[in-house]
Amino acid sequence: MKARAKLIEGMAFLGEAGSGHGVIMDGAPEYGGRNLGFRPMELLLVGMAGCTAFDVVNILRKGREDVADCVVEVSASRADEDPKVFTTLHLVYRVKGRNLSPAKVERAISLSKEKYCSASIMLGKTAKITHEFHVEASE
Repeated sequence: MKARAKLIEGMAFLGEAGSGHGVIMDGAPEYGGRNLGFRPMELLLVGMAGCTAFDVVNILRKGREDVADCVVEVSASRADEDPKVFTTLHLVYRVKGRNLSPAKVERAISLSKEKYCSASIMLGKTAKITHEFHVEASE
């Protein structure tokens, strides 16, 4: 895998992935940014949410669960001093589908957390990660 960040102007950067996709990152105005895009640390959280959501949906669908929607929200706290690593992360999974088994949803989340989600496993080296989940019926 490859990635790069190129200065656009001020404190705004174009982040480019080896897959050819790009995203704008920028700093807060107090750091010379213009608030034009994601902060780099926000992207870490979005990446982690996407990684575990992908795992959970994939595991459930392989188990023949009828998943209609999955949303993962992440709340984080950071250290007060540099490096301001994440110290706590709390994930809220909202999985929606027809006749979903809560036990299977919980198992899929555990498998993601312990085995498959590289992002959360890496972030778990510095942060305490907790989670909760909600299963909703779809029509």
